[in-house]
Amino acid sequence: MIQSVQHPRAGILNLWKIATQQTFLIFAVAVFLVSVPVFIEAPLVRSLPWVSLGLTGFWVWLSFSLMSHSVTYLWGDLLYGFSWSWLAGAIYWGWLRWEPLWHLPVESIGLPFAVWCMWRNWGKVGNWFYFGSLLGTVLTDIYFYLVDLMPYWRQIMRVEPQAVSPILQAAVAQVQTPWGQAWALILASVLLVVGMIPLRIGQGHWYAFSGAVLSTILVDCLFLVAALMA
Repeated sequence: MIQSVQHPRAGILNLWKIATQQTFLIFAVAVFLVSVPVFIEAPLVRSLPWVSLGLTGFWVWLSFSLMSHSVTYLWGDLLYGFSWSWLAGAIYWGWLRWEPLWHLPVESIGLPFAVWCMWRNWGKVGNWFYFGSLLGTVLTDIYFYLVDLMPYWRQIMRVEPQAVSPILQAAVAQVQTPWGQAWALILASVLLVVGMIPLRIGQGHWYAFSGAVLSTILVDCLFLVAALMA
């Protein structure tokens, strides 16, 4: 019986293809975990905040369950980082959404733990995803401060749903000023550059970081479109 012998270069090429597919899949999942849950958790947390908060425990349990198997370890790692973002969202939007000054401190709730994990060289994919998500939140909030959108934020959180539309229209008018457009372009460019550069490194945790950063632009654009249609 003649056995086929795979050329070493073919084996290396196959490994490279697998690694490339995996990193792009990490990127896609990171984009999903930032973009889609925003529109799932937001309505859930306003009506059922304790349910949203309790789901954090489920995400953590699921992440550690996935990390207990080598085949699914990577996805458990990524889900662990996501659980910090979910926890922060549940706490802030559930009980503190009326005051935008509390937004960044609450969103940073997992930062000390993420830094400690990085120091221990554990959970790189999930922690870098959390760093990217947090960076996107920081720059978005900076934009809100620079363009003076915080008063509209406070008003929207305190009025009845039927009274939101006029406030959103006033906020959009503020965004459409030369000052608002200039800062939108500047901060979007920063997000784009910071998100694109790590993709050249080709490592999974950097793809998770880039996916979280770049999806911030997507989420912000979706919110803008929603405001324009209000």
